[in-house]
Amino acid sequence: RGGGGGGASSKYKPINNQNQTPTPNTPDKANQGWRTPSYYDVPTTEWYHNAVLYVSEQGMMAGNNGYFSPNDRLTRGMMAQILYNIEKTPSTGTAAFPDVTSSDWFANAAAWASAQGFMSGYSNGRFGPNDPITREQLAAILFRYSSTKGYNVSASAELSTFPDNAATSDWAVSAMRWAVGTGLLSGKTGVAGTRLDPTGTATRAEVAQILMNFGTKI
Repeated sequence: RGGGGGGASSKYKPINNQNQTPTPNTPDKANQGWRTPSYYDVPTTEWYHNAVLYVSEQGMMAGNNGYFSPNDRLTRGMMAQILYNIEKTPSTGTAAFPDVTSSDWFANAAAWASAQGFMSGYSNGRFGPNDPITREQLAAILFRYSSTKGYNVSASAELSTFPDNAATSDWAVSAMRWAVGTGLLSGKTGVAGTRLDPTGTATRAEVAQILMNFGTKI
């Protein structure tokens, strides 16, 4: 599944060596993909290296000036752009959110994702493009997207095995069951045991791994 993007970082291609000048990558070219991309801050020894390579080659995500920023939190605006570019930046209307202006890099993506029902605003009418996306929001977005695309969404895992399962919002339960059942999301292991962490945020590296899981398992 092709696509591109992820915030201001979607505006540049990854560079393959330190002598290469970054080339501007506009949204209309974001879904072309790149061969053997590399980033200064993604060593081959890191657990997320293969995932970052995958999402870059597929055009799902890109870096900025040769940096992928794997530890930065993925925002809602970035997620809208990722989905938008997966669908090869289709034509869209104007986003009806007070915190999304026509000049914003994610404006078209937010308008499209909202119109398709993949993402919605908050109860106060705002889109929250700069808000870090939560794990349950990410699961719900991919669940809605998969349902609309006609992918198999029948998988359903039992969440009660996670000690913090009650923290999952009611609207996200089905999506979280599906995401865990398909292997898109897994528990976080720490001193408190293996937690689901539904309201926790996700880094760009973590989302790269989730997107690779999505592209290869769904």
